[in-house]
Amino acid sequence: MNDWTPKLNPSVDLRGLPLNAEEGFVLSRLDGHTRARDLPALTGLPPEKLRDILARLVAQGALLPGAEDVAPVNTVRQAPAARPPVTPAEEVPAGVVQAASAHEAPDADPLPDTETAEPGDDEPQPGDEVSEAVLGNYRKLFETRLHGLPEDQRVAMAHGAEDPELSALCFDPVPAVIKATLENPRVGLAHARLIARHHRNPVGLEALCARAAFTADSGVRRFLVRNPQLPASLFRRLWALRRLMEHHKLTVDRDVPESTRRTARELLRQRFASGPSEEKVELILNTEGRALGALVGMSVDGKTASLLCGRTYRSPLLIQNLARWSAAPPVLVAHLLKQELVRRQPQLRAMLARHPNAPADVKRA
Repeated sequence: MNDWTPKLNPSVDLRGLPLNAEEGFVLSRLDGHTRARDLPALTGLPPEKLRDILARLVAQGALLPGAEDVAPVNTVRQAPAARPPVTPAEEVPAGVVQAASAHEAPDADPLPDTETAEPGDDEPQPGDEVSEAVLGNYRKLFETRLHGLPEDQRVAMAHGAEDPELSALCFDPVPAVIKATLENPRVGLAHARLIARHHRNPVGLEALCARAAFTADSGVRRFLVRNPQLPASLFRRLWALRRLMEHHKLTVDRDVPESTRRTARELLRQRFASGPSEEKVELILNTEGRALGALVGMSVDGKTASLLCGRTYRSPLLIQNLARWSAAPPVLVAHLLKQELVRRQPQLRAMLARHPNAPADVKRA
């Protein structure tokens, strides 16, 4: 099982299979790339229970059998434990599996101003997100069955709950319940992402960020910066040492609240003043100079200028933005004036000639 990568069977309609909530939950976490041995951390389920669930899914045809078949343990679904009867309004929402798909697109749009940047570790990855239908089922379960319970009862339940109740409790607005959920031994990255995305109390978010294993996850970080209740102090603590390109992406991401974008702009300027020269060059080149608009009044050190002068420039937009940058060092302006593209386009040469750091002979001409 450890080296087996579970993959959905494309020839089988999942909606026609008699899957229970746990099997649907596991299917919603599969992306076709994650190995079985990594699923306990992603789902929060014990390895033995996962082995049973995966074996049942293979037996029902929902998953393709791998070169190493899942051990044929307990492939017959066991009858659920007896529970008190519930009214129709209290039933666990069905249809968890209907929206499970390994090919669902993440909801983050690519940034419009990073044409040549390589995807960072904060970019959405396959399997990072749970489908909206599944999220709706968890939310409905919380609202119809759990929300009406007394707070102390929800706290006690959160310490030992299993899915789908554990995922539903991630929607609880009370920080004490969130803290208890995070102390549950079954809690995993999927639950941390739900809390980061949907919890709206700074105290609960502080409890989440106290777990370094969760804040190291790109999905958790992405949902945290989109959460309008993320405190500025917590954002600074999490992002203080991130790369300049990551700070810039947050400043232009419309899914990020304006308060967090404002803090990100402040951090960008602070990091640009003291960050490595290589990161400064990466930021300028990968955004074709667009990032310079947020860096008015900032200057660069000699190493950064040297790295910028060691390149050939073929982008008119990049040259225009550098020409508008009042802090462009004289050596860089002189280097740009020598570029073949500038020689062939008089308007670019005229822009550089008007720069305050342009060579004197060019200004006179």
